[in-house]
Amino acid sequence: MNRMFSVLGAALIIAGCSGAKTPAENVAAATAEEGGLPPSNALPPPEMEVVPPSETALPTDAWIGKWVGVEGLALDIEPGSAAGKYALTVTLMDGTGRYEGVAADDAIGFTRNGKAETIRAVAGAETGLKYLADKQDCLMIRPGEGFCRD
Repeated sequence: MNRMFSVLGAALIIAGCSGAKTPAENVAAATAEEGGLPPSNALPPPEMEVVPPSETALPTDAWIGKWVGVEGLALDIEPGSAAGKYALTVTLMDGTGRYEGVAADDAIGFTRNGKAETIRAVAGAETGLKYLADKQDCLMIRPGEGFCRD
């Protein structure tokens, strides 16, 4: 911390004498020469590439793909129109429905028949389906609506 004030003070003194650069330019140059912080307009080195928040992966992105239930039940999750949105296809005994899902923490929320539903990760035993009981990588909407990956 004291070194930073020394560099800053030296830069201000030099700027006052030379008149060639602004104090901010002198501070940036001095700290870069001293091995301190780079100037504010410097690009990060390639190994430190900054990823914008909108491009970061969500935990629910790992769920993209097909999930299989019992007796033909299936859940297909595809990337949606924007980060954190998903195109859902849910096939149950009474037919297939298509919905838009939205990531919410460690779940995907969507509306089905006017009711809020949630897809969450569970162990097969939590689905309430005997056939899925020994599986570990599963998703569930509600008991009896479980889907796993083999």
